[in-house]
Amino acid sequence: MSSALRQLYQDVIMEHSRNPRNVGKMDDANAEANGNNPLCGDKISVYVKLDREIIVDAKFDARGCAISVACASMMTEMLKGKTIQEAKGAYARFVDLLTSSDIPSIPKDEILSSLMGVREFPTRIKCATLPWQTLVAAIDGSAKIVTTE
Repeated sequence: MSSALRQLYQDVIMEHSRNPRNVGKMDDANAEANGNNPLCGDKISVYVKLDREIIVDAKFDARGCAISVACASMMTEMLKGKTIQEAKGAYARFVDLLTSSDIPSIPKDEILSSLMGVREFPTRIKCATLPWQTLVAAIDGSAKIVTTE
């Protein structure tokens, strides 16, 4: 990865970490879950308002590293108005982006592509995926608490 591209990724992550979007508890959420990354100390709560299969609104509360907060911020921005299946598809593409031995193709305008730099730091992948794991647990109702370990 070029140094210019690495800097761009770092800038996007730092912007969302310092000025996260969609932060706060959602009183009218009809789906929520909590996530924990014991290795890094990240803790996140994800709140979702669903109307049938559509994510009408999404918010989060987090105490964690820059990567987990930035990923939660970008995720909540990206998923408003999407279906549950679209959200799960985005999660699968994101995991593939971070873990595949080949670099998967992701549209340049997709928010997820700004996180490609995390690939270079395998120990931080759990930080990046925690918000997504927590979101999936919330919309599936599969667990109230998820952990990366």
